[in-house]
Amino acid sequence: MIISVCTTTETREEAKAIARACVEAGVVACAHLDEIESCFFWDGSVQEECEIRLMLKTTDESYDQVEKIIQTHHGYDEPAIYVLPIPNGSDSYLQWVRDHSSGKR
Repeated sequence: MIISVCTTTETREEAKAIARACVEAGVVACAHLDEIESCFFWDGSVQEECEIRLMLKTTDESYDQVEKIIQTHHGYDEPAIYVLPIPNGSDSYLQWVRDHSSGKR
């Protein structure tokens, strides 16, 4: 199945480093980076921060490798890492994601 692995980072540079490491490893076909505003509970209080949301298009077979790369490059003590399934899409796009997410170049 095609999935989008999502995380947030403190800086655009960190998000770009994670995206590039995943694409270079061949486990992610592409990555999207968006600036967002987040409101969350951490360290005993409500926090409000600007973050970068990173959405990595890959396959469920490559998820473990993607998570490992995120954990290696991420600066947060507890990074949000979650998966959104992509059950449908254009056949050619989904095949392109499969072709570029296998870990083989």
